[in-house]
This record gives sequence, structure tokens and C-alpha cells, in this order.
Amino acid sequence: MQDNKNWQQGRLLRRYKRFLADVLLEDGSELTIHCPNTGSMRECLALDSPCWFSHSDSKTRKYPNTWEVATTPAGDLAGINTGRANALVREAIETGIIGELSGYDTIKAEVKYGDENSRIDFLLTGRDADCYVEVKNVTLKEGEGQGYFPDAVSARGSKHLRELAAMAESGARAVLIFCVQHSGIEQVAPAAHIDPAYTAAFYDAVKRGVEVLAYRAEIAPENSDITLTRGIAVSLSPPLTQS
Repeated sequence: MQDNKNWQQGRLLRRYKRFLADVLLEDGSELTIHCPNTGSMRECLALDSPCWFSHSDSKTRKYPNTWEVATTPAGDLAGINTGRANALVREAIETGIIGELSGYDTIKAEVKYGDENSRIDFLLTGRDADCYVEVKNVTLKEGEGQGYFPDAVSARGSKHLRELAAMAESGARAVLIFCVQHSGIEQVAPAAHIDPAYTAAFYDAVKRGVEVLAYRAEIAPENSDITLTRGIAVSLSPPLTQS
């Protein structure tokens, strides 16, 4: 998914108040930009590292520039704009990259469903059973190639897993997709060390019929481009505990 406007590069000075970041530009000036990520951004913040941001011509925005890509402490690239995750997944479905979700006639976004007043990211229709697709953005890497979700406690994430599991048990198809915007992640697992409740809900949902996929992006900030290109492994069974 290539942005129609060239991203600009700076160096990260600080992230603060959750939604703001200051960057140093090539000419030595500082610029405050919008940070479109409400998570902890754990292992994504390396001060004085290269970062890239987009620009909006909207007259109503207080901060017209949006942080898109960070350089991690390990030197990887991470797409930290969680607002892009759904668009990346939709593009990958429509272009056939996510082969597991091919063959549907229609894609509807933000459809109300479930008993807990939720909205599904995508509802796919046109095959024998409707398919409910929930998208989660992954940027946390700990260890060689190992990605985790979530990067902070997520009661909302657990709720979505319960809703998906209920849909699977009702006869619909229910799919959780990890959109991995990180150049160094090769496999994904639930972050039991960060959110045990989410992890328990994750493995329970798998047992109840929820399918889990993970697709990784190629990140080319010099081309203003992030695109999902290939599937990677997901841990679908809890690790064995030692007695």
C-alpha cells in the first residue's frame, strides 16, 4: 500500500502524552507530529533513530503530520500507525495475498455483531458461511524473530476473542489476523508475560474454532510503502509447563 504522498524522514527525539512525538529534521529544526498508536510501543522506541512521517493537507488538524514508521532498538523497521492495519489487510484480501480468505463476493467493514456490542473489522460474504475477520496490529518483537500481541493489557482484545469464538460456535467462520508491521518478526504468539487474560482467551478461542493467521509486511519508507506480502507462523498451542 503506497501512500500517494512522499513520507519525510527525521530522527525521533521523544514520544509523550501518548499521541505526540517530537522529531528532528535534517535542517536542525524540531517538529511535533501525531502518534497514531495508543499502545505501549514497547521495543519500538529508539531515541535519535530514523523515523518517517506522512503529511495531511487537512485544515482542521492541529498536527498535520503523522508518524508512520519507527526504527526499533534492534534496528528493525516497525509500522506504528495502527490505523493502517485494516487497510493493509483489506488490500491483501482483495489482491489474493491472503489466500485463506479468497473466494468471497463482498467485504463489509465495521459491521455490528455479537452479544457484547462489538464491531467486526470485516465481514466477508458470498460463500457457504459468512466470515468474521478481526485485525490486530503487531509491532512487539522480543527475542530472535519472535513477535507478540498485545504489547499492553488489552481487555478489548479479550472481548473480541470471546465474540469471535461465539461466532465460530454458531456456524460462521471466524478469523483473527495478526497484521505484522515489523521487519524482524517471523512468528507470532500471544504475550502471556504481558496479558495472561488475553492469552487464556486466545487459546480458548482457538479451541472453539477461531482460525488465526499472521501476515507480515514489507516496509519501504523511502517509497512511502508498506505492503503485506507473506504469511508467517502463529503459536496455536500453549507452551508446556514444567512440573
